[in-house]
Amino acid sequence: MRTALRPGRYLPFATSGLQTLLQYRSTFLVTGVTAAAGAAVTVFLWRAVYADPTGPGPGGFTRESITTYLVVAQVLAVAHANRVDDEVAAEVYRGDIAVALTRPVSYPLVRLAAGLPVVAANTALVGVPLLVLFAALVPLTVPAPADAALFLLSAVLSVLLAFCVNLLTGMAGFVTTNTWGVRMAKQGVVAFFAGQTVPLDLLPGPLRALASVLPFRAMADGPLTLLLGRYEGAAGAAAVLGHQLAWTAGLALLCAVLWRAAVARLEVLGG
Repeated sequence: MRTALRPGRYLPFATSGLQTLLQYRSTFLVTGVTAAAGAAVTVFLWRAVYADPTGPGPGGFTRESITTYLVVAQVLAVAHANRVDDEVAAEVYRGDIAVALTRPVSYPLVRLAAGLPVVAANTALVGVPLLVLFAALVPLTVPAPADAALFLLSAVLSVLLAFCVNLLTGMAGFVTTNTWGVRMAKQGVVAFFAGQTVPLDLLPGPLRALASVLPFRAMADGPLTLLLGRYEGAAGAAAVLGHQLAWTAGLALLCAVLWRAAVARLEVLGG
């Protein structure tokens, strides 16, 4: 078990993931255009809603802060697109997952190592240019240095949480041969309850209360709450980060438990 946890064993998987990614460089262009188009529709729609310059509008947002919220939410969505759900489901469907059982490594950690270069490349080559593009087109809120630092820490946690959500989605392939519907449902649920479509503070009371306890809030609304300074002192920031840490740890544990159960099922079926 200790051997399987050595970080050096996972470096080749990270390198391989990066090499595979660079073979399909056109994917970045497609992802960038898609993300920019989606962000443009959302941003300019909500800027029309917040057209009154006299003060804060619904949810306490100004025109600049709602724009910043939506643009950075789209950047986070790009960073979260690590393809883990697609790749795990495909390996299960093809039967390639059986090869993982012969390796002295942890399969979930293999997927994490292979997915991190995807996250880094998507952020650098799609997310940052997207942010720069919209900053040139519309005014954005400039965060305080402390808020920016809290956001960066929270964004790292959101990436880990997104990995867990995507890994669990891909593992649905163990119980269904076609995970396309599961993945599409996951994307819709995450986009809504993370605040990527509508800021959570604008939702009706019952939906907002539900969103506040689900893990998806920690993937976008939580980091954006810190970025825009929409929290009450150190206790408010700690509550946001604590929510993220709790769900990340909980889903990581769930991934480990379900992977062990899936391995046992494969061994029984495969003899």
